[in-house]
Amino acid sequence: MNNEKKNSKKTLIIYYSFEGSTKLIAETIANELKTQNVGAKVDLLELKAVDQPKSKGFSKYFWGGRMAMMKKIPQLEEFDTNINDYDFLIIGTPVWAWTFTPPLRTFFNNFKFNGKNIALFICHDGGPGKTIEKIKAELQGNEVIATHDFEKTAKNKEKNVELAKKWVETLNL
Repeated sequence: MNNEKKNSKKTLIIYYSFEGSTKLIAETIANELKTQNVGAKVDLLELKAVDQPKSKGFSKYFWGGRMAMMKKIPQLEEFDTNINDYDFLIIGTPVWAWTFTPPLRTFFNNFKFNGKNIALFICHDGGPGKTIEKIKAELQGNEVIATHDFEKTAKNKEKNVELAKKWVETLNL
């Protein structure tokens, strides 16, 4: 017997990833949604800053932390995805300086939407701060139906991939 659900909801996973941990979780969620919900449309939208440093050394912490603490709004690379074409949004971000990343702040400033059901996930190797609460404040007029905090994402990739798959089951899409 086939246990897969049939679903025609359109889901968009919007995320920013600097070194790949958040991207790994976003892609895992997308793949799991497609596996569990036959016929569902699931797309990924990776936000990219135009002037993002290429360094993965100490300078990334300086650049990212400074940008996050000063609530900077970097220019994003253009994309042609229409947010209003989707029934459900999943938004993911690394935690920088106990908050969400500047590219996500730019996204929230540039794209307004209301009445969406949204799930949020954060990835970090330190503390989450009040990142989820800060994102929820940006999403007033929408309903956040689920959140997940993926800890030690760079060090425990396999564990977090399994947690992401289990989290998708709880979304009931």
